[in-house]
Amino acid sequence: MELMVIEQTQSKKRKYNHEQDDVLMMGFSIEDQLNQDLLEKVLSWLPTSSFYRSRSVCKRWNSVAESASFRLACQQVPTRDPWFFMVHNSHLHQSIVFDTSQSNWKHLNDKRPPRNQVIGQQSGITTDSSRDNDFIPVAASGGLVCFRSTGSGAFLVSNPVTGASRELPAMPATTQNQNIHAIAMNSSSKHSYRLVLVSGELPNLAVSVYESGKDCWNEEIKLNSQKAEGKAAEGGDEDDSSEAAGGGGGDEVLYFLSKTGDVVATNMQRSPSKQYSSVIAVKDGEEIIYFLSSSGTVVACNLVKETFFEYPRMLPVCYEYSIDVVECRGEMLVVVLSEFLETASIRVWRFSEEEKDRTWRQIAVTPPSMSHELYGKKADINCVGSGDEKLMLCVNSSKVSRYLMCDLETNGWTELPKCGVDGKPKEFMSAFSFEPRIEARV
Repeated sequence: MELMVIEQTQSKKRKYNHEQDDVLMMGFSIEDQLNQDLLEKVLSWLPTSSFYRSRSVCKRWNSVAESASFRLACQQVPTRDPWFFMVHNSHLHQSIVFDTSQSNWKHLNDKRPPRNQVIGQQSGITTDSSRDNDFIPVAASGGLVCFRSTGSGAFLVSNPVTGASRELPAMPATTQNQNIHAIAMNSSSKHSYRLVLVSGELPNLAVSVYESGKDCWNEEIKLNSQKAEGKAAEGGDEDDSSEAAGGGGGDEVLYFLSKTGDVVATNMQRSPSKQYSSVIAVKDGEEIIYFLSSSGTVVACNLVKETFFEYPRMLPVCYEYSIDVVECRGEMLVVVLSEFLETASIRVWRFSEEEKDRTWRQIAVTPPSMSHELYGKKADINCVGSGDEKLMLCVNSSKVSRYLMCDLETNGWTELPKCGVDGKPKEFMSAFSFEPRIEARV
């Protein structure tokens, strides 16, 4: 299996590094005294990018990556600091990630087969335009990222670190002919994963699940509508939320005039990679997939009870705002960019499940100095949780492009530096969080 070359996006000039010299000295002084098992266990605990740099120490260290016992040792590492797989419009031959352990950008040389070549060889579909069959990332979990072809709708699962990839079997015919609302991925173990699709039209939703262990799609499950009880967030419209909760009227498109006199539609226009934005969380032992309806309400699908319902609306339908749903610390959160009193703010909300208080509660907000310049920019936010206490937010419009990190425990907000490609800052639409695991199998 060919490994991807990891390059940091910092200056290419070599700097004298005492730590690197220490690693080299260690390699030549004690490396011969380590048996293979112990060496592999030591190297398995290195951060992924550090391991790739250490491969240049000697041939023995370089050969470790191909060892089956080394991959088993890597599986014993419970968690790794996440990387954020960045999504951009242009067709680079490299994937770009943000490494949270080292707080810097990295380039991953793209070893996946050419987009139209994969489709042609495995799906029997030929095309003269690679753009028609572009693979865009749509979900991620564990050490894997799932891509979907914009032309054929085929799914491709890839390990961004090693470059290993394979196309999944075709979806059931019943699912292919329906509108897909959500695509989420869940790694049930280090050896298997599931891809979950929610399709249909409200209130007639269905779920299709692919299981890698069986290498097939399970039988489609029809979901029953379950009425939700709750109140909208402060300033929200309870009438709208109660109608949506019944599953019948929450997805209708309404039009209104904004403060600037523009005609605005309530249906959400999302970037291609985030139009299936959804997350999976386990609540009371039950697996639930959350996604945004086209009108901006949060829909929850209980995969165990085979039911769904819509949460109360966050803000009145006539408000202009951008919204995204994320999973963090095993629970569903909602991030909202909105404007009020001539300024803008980004707020993180959690839904209170207490019987007497079923409503949205704010848990974090950007400092005014950080979000005020977003006012009037008509920006869209796309967010992703890293599974612990951190969120990444991509804020984009024709006038602004920013990337923020939020620490929910401290309500600390930091802005990430620009990522330079060929001397120019690169703009990203969204991101997907994954663990850089060499041993993750597609």
